[in-house]
Amino acid sequence: MAERKAANRILLVEDEFNIAKLFQYNLSKAGYEVTHAPNGREGYETAEKILPDLIISDIMMPEVDGFEFRKKLLANPELKKIPFVFLTAKGEEDDILQGYDLEIEDYIIKTSSPKVVIAKVSAILKTLEKERTKIVDEVQKAADSMGVKVVPDEFPKFDGYEISHWHQPHKNVPGGDFIDYIKVDDDNLVVVLGDTMGKRWGAWYFAVAYAGYVRSATRFVLESANVYKPSDILHKVNESIFKDERIAEVFITLSIIIINKKNNIVKYSGAGDLPLFFKSSNGVQSFVSKGLLLGFSHSGEYEDHELQLESLSELFLVTDGITEARNSAGEMYKEEGFIEFLGALDSSTDSLEQIKTEMYNYTSGEFDDDVSLVRIKML
Repeated sequence: MAERKAANRILLVEDEFNIAKLFQYNLSKAGYEVTHAPNGREGYETAEKILPDLIISDIMMPEVDGFEFRKKLLANPELKKIPFVFLTAKGEEDDILQGYDLEIEDYIIKTSSPKVVIAKVSAILKTLEKERTKIVDEVQKAADSMGVKVVPDEFPKFDGYEISHWHQPHKNVPGGDFIDYIKVDDDNLVVVLGDTMGKRWGAWYFAVAYAGYVRSATRFVLESANVYKPSDILHKVNESIFKDERIAEVFITLSIIIINKKNNIVKYSGAGDLPLFFKSSNGVQSFVSKGLLLGFSHSGEYEDHELQLESLSELFLVTDGITEARNSAGEMYKEEGFIEFLGALDSSTDSLEQIKTEMYNYTSGEFDDDVSLVRIKML
């Protein structure tokens, strides 16, 4: 299913009604999707909801002024990367310098003609798109030249089970999510889902490194243990990452499952991840891991959950690209929404395809992050 090409989304933060109306009219006429907020406080709340492509903000406003609004955005890792432009009636040097100290793209003078405003906005967005395209090309060339994949092309074969995944990188850029399947022996299969965060377009490089860490740790643990436990793998990965200063500031969540087909028991452990979702004849349950994000502490406090599977029961591992997906109104899908949908799945149709259709319908094909899901079904 193709991703819908949407208009650039602009958040306009301006307290003067007539000026806001004028800018909204001209920007909308030029093909942009414009959302208005009357002050910095509401602007911040709206930015969290809609994650715009560009923010244009007045400086002098009640409650929270433009400078304080910008500082709040910079303190949020997700919002600080959104391009920001100040809208002002002043051309004073101090205001301009203070604005550039806050990492803004440019200023727009309120009295500028509509043509000038549209030209500036268009130039900023085109420049940013060129930068993004350049980085995307570099990442894709690196991926091709290294011959490295962070998501397998094929689903694993494991007798008595049907295992599949869905992975869609954000804006088709090789991203920070990775999936791996490691066959221990005829009876045991390790399933891995990771999400590398905080590096924007460079996340792919770190996903490759982490995938390597996980594979090495898995081999080490499985070769030295009689009883296979996902928590042991997590402890080993965490120990390696904690000592490696090169990736100390890269955040990662990791879910690990070990399936034993001899007794149909699944063991699960996670590090800072989303819950494991389990659908059976008893309904839908979620199992929450309390393990810390990898590398945060020498001891990650990883624990195992053990589940007894039954015929046709299903397990779902997901990254937050699913639960934090937003609709056109900016509303998050959330874990509760996913649990509710799993409970209503049509057993006569492939569950993975149903989930993909649901997410495309909910988001209109626009995703704000990498989307990854692993589905395990006992036949």
